[in-house]
Amino acid sequence: MNDLSRLADMAEILGALVVIGGLVFAVMQMRNFRQQRRELAAIELFRFFGDTDFNRAYERVLKLPDGLAADEFKSRGPELAHCAMLICTTMENIGVMTYQRIVPYTVVDNLIGDSTVVLWRKLENWVLSIRDEIGSPASFEWFQWLAERLDELRDREELPAYIAHKSWRPSRLTKEI
Repeated sequence: MNDLSRLADMAEILGALVVIGGLVFAVMQMRNFRQQRRELAAIELFRFFGDTDFNRAYERVLKLPDGLAADEFKSRGPELAHCAMLICTTMENIGVMTYQRIVPYTVVDNLIGDSTVVLWRKLENWVLSIRDEIGSPASFEWFQWLAERLDELRDREELPAYIAHKSWRPSRLTKEI
């Protein structure tokens, strides 16, 4: 009976170890899944900015002066409004993904931080005019939110990447993936 009791104790210990091991494995898998999801979201974010139509719109809007009056904006033709709409809807999506922590804030800041702030300065009056026209104060709310957070949380003393990370080297210099 003593041997049987000892075997039962060992089985209980082994069962507990299996359960703990399973929990550790599950936690590791969840972390891995979250990391993969963030990486895919970051790649998708990169694709937004690689789109040819977006690049044309970005180039066109970037040439506008900051704080351009809505009337002046509209007088420049429907093509500019199309460009603004493309940028605003793209930034709206990115703002929501940032707020929901689908894409990490640091990735958004590093990839499009300054651009977002600049684009908002150029499109703000147009967006406010659109809100008035359609009676929706929530139009492009996440674009505004994102630009304001990026501007507010910006480290004004931070050097540009090409200076701050000039001495960066890859961990391995091989041609393997």
